Amino acid sequence: MSGHGAPTDQPFDCSDLRVAVVASSWHTQVMDGLLAGAQRALDAYEVEAPEVVRVPGSFELPVVAKALAERGYDAVVALGVVIRGGTPHFDYVCQAATDGLTRVTLDTGIPVGFGVLTCDDEQQALDRAGLEGSSEDKGYEATSAALVTATTLRDVRS
Repeated sequence: MSGHGAPTDQPFDCSDLRVAVVASSWHTQVMDGLLAGAQRALDAYEVEAPEVVRVPGSFELPVVAKALAERGYDAVVALGVVIRGGTPHFDYVCQAATDGLTRVTLDTGIPVGFGVLTCDDEQQALDRAGLEGSSEDKGYEATSAALVTATTLRDVRS
């Protein structure tokens, strides 16, 4: 399983950070799990009142993540899921979301937690969604990564 070797950082107080979460709407059960995982991380790191914005799909994540980053958030978390089908659409959407979110963080200097699942089938997505019985919690992991990176950037810049 890809979660092997994950960092074991302990949550710490990030109550001074402004955080936004942008989440796609496709695959409701998986997205509910990813959003719940993100909220668990936000609670664990003591982030209050994050802004949560929904978009149609993973392709739309970068443009909204950029708008949020430009509004002064200290971290943005992008959550989505793309499940392979019988056409190259999967490859195009995955590449566009990945490249777009990378560009957002590099262009703005604001960390973007990458919580976009790119799976061969629905079961793989469910296994990573942080639901009861899931083996991984990618919503939590993406949020934790964004928060830790935001505090690291703050320390590096000061």
